[in-house]
This record gives sequence, structure tokens and C-alpha cells, in this order.
Amino acid sequence: MSDEGWRRLHPLTPLLRGWRFLLLVAAGLGQQSLRGDGLDRTYLGLAILGATAIALLVASVAWRRTRYRLTDTELQVDSGVLQRRSRRVPLARLQAVDVVRPLVARVLGLAELRLEVVGGGSSSEAPLSYLTEEDAQALRHRMLASTTGPTAGPAQAPADAVLVSVPTGTLVASVLLGGPLLATIVLLLLLVGAAAVQATAAVGFLVAALPVYAGVVTVAGKRVLEEYGFTVEESPQGLRLRHGLLDTRSQTIPQGRVQAIRILEPLLWRPFGWVRVEVDVAGYSGGHGEQQAATKALLPVAPRALAQALVGRVLGGPLPAAVAPVPARAAWRAPLSRRRLRAGLDHRHLVTTRGVLTTTTDVVPLAKVQSLRLTSGPWQQRLRLATVHADTAGRRLRGAQAHHRDAAEAGGLLAELTARTRVARRDSGR
Repeated sequence: MSDEGWRRLHPLTPLLRGWRFLLLVAAGLGQQSLRGDGLDRTYLGLAILGATAIALLVASVAWRRTRYRLTDTELQVDSGVLQRRSRRVPLARLQAVDVVRPLVARVLGLAELRLEVVGGGSSSEAPLSYLTEEDAQALRHRMLASTTGPTAGPAQAPADAVLVSVPTGTLVASVLLGGPLLATIVLLLLLVGAAAVQATAAVGFLVAALPVYAGVVTVAGKRVLEEYGFTVEESPQGLRLRHGLLDTRSQTIPQGRVQAIRILEPLLWRPFGWVRVEVDVAGYSGGHGEQQAATKALLPVAPRALAQALVGRVLGGPLPAAVAPVPARAAWRAPLSRRRLRAGLDHRHLVTTRGVLTTTTDVVPLAKVQSLRLTSGPWQQRLRLATVHADTAGRRLRGAQAHHRDAAEAGGLLAELTARTRVARRDSGR
């Protein structure tokens, strides 16, 4: 195979990949030393030095055996030490390219490139770590340009226009008005109840509850770190999301790749008029942990009007109002949420609302609908009710469901959705 055009990752890659293994070894040896397993300081130092040498050697060999190049049709990545892997990512299947900068890499001016492709499975395809930030941005620009059409080169590309920037104070307040506040209220109520029964029982209960409370606070803190400085920008390749405090991420949502959008309005946010917008993008894996959290929010918190304007911009037009209510007899099936069950439909979108403590609005572009279903359980049948489902190919959101509609109305809605979906898919060229 010709070596023309092949490039290597940054020379500091072995250092960034080897330090985690070194930390594990050092932690293990340190525990043995603390337990008094006969490890003196000399032996401990030699063991750490040996582990460092081995980790750097393995990482260096892996770096030496890894190369990549970008052609007109695909990204090619060869890697592997004992077993060689040759991966080919067709640019026609490319859905999104993210630039991620973990804290340690950021200090060294490096970044990681993560790709999302159609049918990529549960993880990113062919991640390139690590590159200089300049190389990562240039490579992303070239790959996205191949899917959205030719644009100006990186040096001549226009600056991204900022659409929304979430203030840090608003983000922190919105997070505190969620799990931490509810956990604090529940904890105080239970403590008061336990103290009323027996004073000593309150102390035991507090000790048992503190780990759970600490977990809630930790999750909230992680969300603030991940969504810190959240900015939505408009670029030639689509919407660009930038966020993160310790680990920064720059991800792009290409035009026409949104499968579904969800707008959440928690009860405690309603006095402030805040909502959260989540998005399901074609090609993004379901992911776990950091990857999952980082690819879900389109806007972590914003006034409703601003969020709706952004959603309309993403989907290419205004949304229909979800005003069609369910019949009064639906109260027997959904007594708490009946008044929030609404649906709206136009020639491009289906919008449904539901929820009790959190009002959830689901928006599905009709061109992205993969299947339509009508379901009616035994209880619904007795009440002459049915639910219409509009399913998409997204991994994060289920699409939209028009719950507990009148059975005749649901049948008509299903027929209308079938016809409008066919037209929308034809107009979008799918």
C-alpha cells in the first residue's frame, strides 16, 4: 500500500495514553505498602519506574503503529500492535464530527477527534487521539465539508455566529432547582419525622442518607461541569455546540440530521419560564457516561420563547401549536396528566405534550418518521381511547406519542400522518 498522505498522531500521544495505566499501578503498589505487605520505599520506587517504562514502551509502539489519512471518499485508520486493524470510514456515512479536549490534553494544546457514522454502534467510530487542536479543527472542517458540500477553506471560513450563550448563574440555578433541592427537602422532612419519633434515630438516619445525598450533589456538579459555558453557534456545516469546563467539547449538528427534539419544563422552573431542550441526532450512539451526557442537550436552560425560536431554526420553520386536547373520559386513564395531553400537526412536524411534574413536548419532523403505530390496551379499549406513535431512527428519543386520543380521532390522525409523512419524505429527497 502506498504511504502517500499517511500521517501519525501527535508525538505526545503515548504520554497521554500511558499515564492512566501508571496511576493504576501506583495506586495498587501504594495500597500494598500501606497494608504493610513488606514493600519498602526502594522496591516501591523501582516498581513504579518499571511500570512507567513498560507503559510508555507499549504506548509508544502503539503510536508508531497507528496512522491515518483522509481521501476524497473515506477516512482510513490503521492501528494495532499484535493484531493489525485497518478501519475505513466512508465520508458518505459520516453524521457528525466532535472535537473533545480532556483536561490533560488541553494543557498540552491537544484534542481528540470523535466520529459518528450511520450504524456506528454503541461507541464513536475511529476516534483520533491525539492531534493538535489546529489539526483536529482542520480535519473536522474537511470531513464535514465533504457531507455538506464545498465551503471555504479553514483560513477563509467565516466566523461562527453565536445564537445562544447560557449564563453560568442561570445554569447553576437551574441545576440546583432540580435534584439537589428536591433531595434537600426530602431529607429535611424525613429528619424531622425521625427526630419526632426518637432523637437518636435522626442521627442514624442522617448517616445512612448522606451517601445518597452526596450522590445527588455529585451528579448535579458533573452536569454543571459538562454544560458550563454552553454556546450555540451557527456554522456553514450546521449548528455548533461548545461546552465544558474541565473537558471541553465542540460538536456539530449537521443540517437535516435531527431525528427528534424534546422540550422539558420542570415544575420548579415554571416561575422563571425556563425550559431544557434535548436533541436526537442521526448517527449519534446511545453512549454511556460522559459520551451520553455530552451529546444530548441542545440547550441546557433558556427562556421558553428563545428555546422555541432555536428549535424552529434547527428544524427549518415554525412549529404547530399543540392545542388538540384529549376527551374528558381520558381522565379515567390519566387523571393527573390529562390536561397536559395535547397534539399538533402541520405538513412538516408532529408535536405532542405530556407530563405531570415535568411538562414534556416532543417534536418529530415528518420526514424522519420511520414507522407509525396505533395501540390500544384493554383499559383504553373500554374507554374508546388509543395512542398514536410516530417512531424515528434516533437512539436517544423515542419519537412522539399522542396519548389517549379518542379512538376515531386516533384512526384519522394515523391516516393523516401516513399521507403527510409520505409527502414530507418525498419533498426532502429521501
